[in-house]
Amino acid sequence: MAKLILEEDATGRVKELYEDIQKKFGMIPNFFKAQAAVDPEWLELNWNREKKIMLSEGALDRKTKELIALVVSLVNRCEYCTLAHETMALMTGATEQEINETKQVVELFASFNSIADSLQIPCDITPDMAMKSEGK
Repeated sequence: MAKLILEEDATGRVKELYEDIQKKFGMIPNFFKAQAAVDPEWLELNWNREKKIMLSEGALDRKTKELIALVVSLVNRCEYCTLAHETMALMTGATEQEINETKQVVELFASFNSIADSLQIPCDITPDMAMKSEGK
């Protein structure tokens, strides 16, 4: 079991980071508590990455980012991350139907990827085709 630095035991930079995480999530996930116990600089690096990629405005909305994170977590078979990102997807507006459809897409393409790889199918559908169809 991972060692965790609890909120009441946090000091210095870890305490500051926890305050920032608390503001964004309303809690300190164990994911971050475990990183703090291993290396506070690692926690800081990953918290900054989380803010930049997941919490900042961008071309993708937060719900879409959480659905993608859910897919990656399912594919990587990370139970903690799967549960966390399914919850965050629901909290950012995803419906149960969207979550279930996302899981169906993962299952479908896990199978399709296996078929394509096992048959060594040469790819005849490439991104440049999309550019050509848009007249670029």
